[in-house]
Amino acid sequence: MVISVNPKPNQHQFEALLDETLQTLKTESEKDEAAYLTFLGNKLENVVYTIMAEKAKGTPFENSIELISGQKFPDIIANKFFGLEIKTTKQNHWKTTGNSVLEGTRVDGIERIFILFGKMKSPIEFRCKPYEECLSEIVVTHSPRYLVDMNLLKGNTIFDKLDTSYDALRVLPNPIKPISEYYRRFLKPGEEVWWLDNEEQNTSGVIIKSWNNLPNQERLELLAKGMIFFPEIFGKKPDKFNRFAIWLIKKKSIVCPNVRDPFTAGGKGSIVWKGESIQKVPRVLVNLNSLMPNLVDYFSEIEDEDLVYFWDTSSVDNRFGFWVEQVVRNSKWMELPFDLEKYLNSFFNRT
Repeated sequence: MVISVNPKPNQHQFEALLDETLQTLKTESEKDEAAYLTFLGNKLENVVYTIMAEKAKGTPFENSIELISGQKFPDIIANKFFGLEIKTTKQNHWKTTGNSVLEGTRVDGIERIFILFGKMKSPIEFRCKPYEECLSEIVVTHSPRYLVDMNLLKGNTIFDKLDTSYDALRVLPNPIKPISEYYRRFLKPGEEVWWLDNEEQNTSGVIIKSWNNLPNQERLELLAKGMIFFPEIFGKKPDKFNRFAIWLIKKKSIVCPNVRDPFTAGGKGSIVWKGESIQKVPRVLVNLNSLMPNLVDYFSEIEDEDLVYFWDTSSVDNRFGFWVEQVVRNSKWMELPFDLEKYLNSFFNRT
């Protein structure tokens, strides 16, 4: 492959090449619409490549146009610097799913990418724009992906919403994190963002497991961590188990059909504190009592970052105190015959 000697590729010249390519596509598709209606996916990639290679003659891009084979991003490159991603649809709209946010298949050295979108429905239309100018949102298939909207107005890209740029986001070690933080601002109580983080410790695996099939010790550990991460479990709201159920699915690949039962099944019971048996204690606190020794150990192992995330707070310098405060606040409806705050603090040697 011959590589251009131009050390600083000119974007205006590349845009001119794209304009000529777009005009040729329009002219040729009008001449033979029936054939072009069949040019979907990689078929259109071949057509665009052939036109670009021809139109590049006599320009700085001559002999530098490459059609990239395989699952690489983008589909066509020029001068080892510019790229063109090809998208097609047979529907009467200008939206499609774009590429992965993580861009693990991006061709090395490609810095400026455009997207050419073919609406392969009579009458056939083509549009071409800088890639980052038509990325409106994030959607999830098997991984977080951009949503392409060729009608997107200036100032409405996902990058405008994130208050960053495409180039700044794509080079982050974990570009998912700021996106996740953005969408979390719009969650309703009990909801959670749904996608796999690209950090190994946060991936849950590919096998979906049933709660009822788990070993008892694993279930107890999950219950204890659920009580730590989601203190609303001790409250009275009907949706108080939602976040725990979502966490089981998203982070642990575990489905619990009756998520309330592990915490509350069995009605009221008793606990012993300071040598006294306290009766008629709600079952969720009875279960907490039996889990407290292990819960204290788990507390010391959990990373600050996880607590900040699930508690939606800026700091966890006083993690024990914060959690006790949340449990007590959520448990006020229980009208307990003992001081829950002193009881919980006794396990953390805070009394």
